[in-house]
Amino acid sequence: MTPVIVWFRRDLRLADNPALSAAAEAGPVCPVYIHDPDADGDWRPGAASRWWRHHALASLDESLRGHGLRLVIRRGPALETLRALVRETGASAVHWNRLYDPAPVARDRTVKQALQADGIAVHSHKAALLHEPWTVKTGQGSDYRAFTPFWRAARRGGEPDAPLPVPELAAPTTLPTGEPLTTLGLLPRIRWDGGLAGRWRPGEAGARERLAHFTRHALGDYGRARDYPGEPGTSGLSPHLHHGGISPRQIWSAVRNADDGHGEAAEAFLAEIGWREFAHHVLFHHPDLPDAPLNPRFAAFPWRADPGDRLLRAWQAGRTGFPIVDAGMHELWATGWMHNRVRMIAGSLLVKNLRLPWQAGERWFWDTLVDADLASNSLGWQWVAGSGADAAPYFRIFNPVRQGERFDPEGDYVARWLPALAALPPRHRHAPWAAPEGVLRDAGVRLGRDYPRPVVDLKASREEALAAFERIKRG
Repeated sequence: MTPVIVWFRRDLRLADNPALSAAAEAGPVCPVYIHDPDADGDWRPGAASRWWRHHALASLDESLRGHGLRLVIRRGPALETLRALVRETGASAVHWNRLYDPAPVARDRTVKQALQADGIAVHSHKAALLHEPWTVKTGQGSDYRAFTPFWRAARRGGEPDAPLPVPELAAPTTLPTGEPLTTLGLLPRIRWDGGLAGRWRPGEAGARERLAHFTRHALGDYGRARDYPGEPGTSGLSPHLHHGGISPRQIWSAVRNADDGHGEAAEAFLAEIGWREFAHHVLFHHPDLPDAPLNPRFAAFPWRADPGDRLLRAWQAGRTGFPIVDAGMHELWATGWMHNRVRMIAGSLLVKNLRLPWQAGERWFWDTLVDADLASNSLGWQWVAGSGADAAPYFRIFNPVRQGERFDPEGDYVARWLPALAALPPRHRHAPWAAPEGVLRDAGVRLGRDYPRPVVDLKASREEALAAFERIKRG
């Protein structure tokens, strides 16, 4: 039987991999990964994503070797590389799982048409989402702009299909040569990634391990604990899901099979899977979402001038003087991840109090998050800015002090990521500038030296932001 090429992309797993399963039924499998960062256009993977990709590919190769195969790594334009592999192997078909970002969609369309013109059978499969973006429509046949009706419509089809097992894999007589993973240059030259390695285990085994831990220990209290960054209340599955170490069907199935799989906590968690689906739905129908406001009125928003990027750099470095925000930015830099509640607070401060463009925050998250997903990142930032689909009203401005006091009441999260403030009494950790001098002295905190003073006045900056919004409303 002639070999069948499986083109791995963001589906770096063996289980519930429709492309791999279909290929395995057709003949011996030639597993291929093509390094082609130019295919992502303006949104090449950031540094944290590249780190994750390296280790996930190493894990995939190890899994394949357990089945008598290995991952063939090539670099270059996908079409040229696949044509060369077809010539070398005599493959009769190519299988892949679909992606939905604008640049890969355009690339895949070109590759598919060209290979079919060459006489090669090409099969693409649904693996990254529960629902194809074009299949969930309003009664008028258009795309959804609000999450709740979108998710209601998506759920009408019932429960997702059961995930596929790891298929029986047969190896070709010979596999083509490939490049060593290390030649792709995915790991940083300056080693800053120790915190990432300490927090994450990229790859299929790590994804299964994290999913099992979540369903056993955190799912039952998810509805409450997910809002508290100092508690282990979230799943931590987002990077595994983005890079394809696990599928949404596998997550759904595991949650349903858990003890609390049909309770309120489970529904709250599955709705987060729904938000990811919604983000891809919106991006597919509005491919300029990462760059332009979905609400065109916001194109004229009067952003603040920031000479030398002073305010932006303070935000990026976690030096804004607002502890809950700065703690989140330190967590992000150290681990490649930030709690979702803190993402909203940090985003609100950047866009509304600092009044800097949401695209600046989007780009920073894109480079530093291990779960940097173009659809979710874009939707999230436009949600905060008030310019996107189902977005928070612009006048909803998170007060970082009140948010910290509510969701980090003892200041444990702040103390962990801002050790300079750890000796402060909990009631002063979210607004150290308001603490009495004696309290600051006893805690060894010198504002402006050990910890910065706030870069803006919260009340005044809120009023300025609302005035700026009134200008585009009148326009």
